[in-house]
Amino acid sequence: MHHPSSSDTQLLRAAYAAFNARDIDAALALMTADVTWPRAFKGGFVQGPDAIRAYWTEQWGEVDPHVEPVAFHTQGASQTLVDVHQVVRSLDGAVLADAQVGHLFTVRDGLIQGMEVCALPASGAAA
Repeated sequence: MHHPSSSDTQLLRAAYAAFNARDIDAALALMTADVTWPRAFKGGFVQGPDAIRAYWTEQWGEVDPHVEPVAFHTQGASQTLVDVHQVVRSLDGAVLADAQVGHLFTVRDGLIQGMEVCALPASGAAA
């Protein structure tokens, strides 16, 4: 188990902070032009900053998600698996989902090139 480089960890922490602050411009500034991003509640992927902007704008009009990175695990040279505590609320504040999820990021040249949602390793087990 390798710990990610501090630069990758800082990059991803900044992206989560921007997402939680609903600061789309700050988040997109951390991504490559060909970034791919999952449509978490819809299925499939969007590609490119404009598509992510449209997707997030749509998503935040329907639900209020908050994602808190708990741990970072390197998966090979360019990938980092983030253990995320995700709480999704309805716009009137009711909790719709509260779960630990895995976000697998691909980082290229100090920018996020892709993210996919994946299963976390068994909780508590050493990888």
